[in-house]
Amino acid sequence: MGDCKTLNLGSGKDWRKDCLNADIQPEKNPDWVLDIQNVPWGEKLNTRLGIYTVERGMFDQIIANDVLEHIPDLVKAMTNCKDLLRDGGEFHIQVPYDLSFGAWQDPTHVRAFNERSWLYYTDWHWYLNWKDRFYMKELVFNANPDMEVPAEALPYTPRAVDSMSVILVKGNG
Repeated sequence: MGDCKTLNLGSGKDWRKDCLNADIQPEKNPDWVLDIQNVPWGEKLNTRLGIYTVERGMFDQIIANDVLEHIPDLVKAMTNCKDLLRDGGEFHIQVPYDLSFGAWQDPTHVRAFNERSWLYYTDWHWYLNWKDRFYMKELVFNANPDMEVPAEALPYTPRAVDSMSVILVKGNG
């Protein structure tokens, strides 16, 4: 099996040498052409980092920078990401904040996010019929570089937050 245990999801503009790069667009030359809404469980992947069998718990970490806002069936994608991670694995996410200018300027965005967007994947996981879940490890508001607002006021100042960086950890309980 391939040695790399980090999946870089949506690697098109963020291709990383030290990760297994996955993207839905083959022209971006990912290691794995993948629609995260439809994971091909059991498939063998022959990549530059070795041969992988697509199975549950195969990654220690998933990185998704500016990806989730493009996915129509986010519940299916989040379920697949959870299943691809081992217990204790981390999901590192960056998404546009719902009140930011960038949230809706891109016509390919199907959603934006706020601090409560993660509840169904963490505290309310039972609603999705998940036996395991994510736990929130970190949520950081990233400031709009064109505005000067004190850090403590960011969440309360429209347009001051550009994006959110979130770390979710897979666990049971």
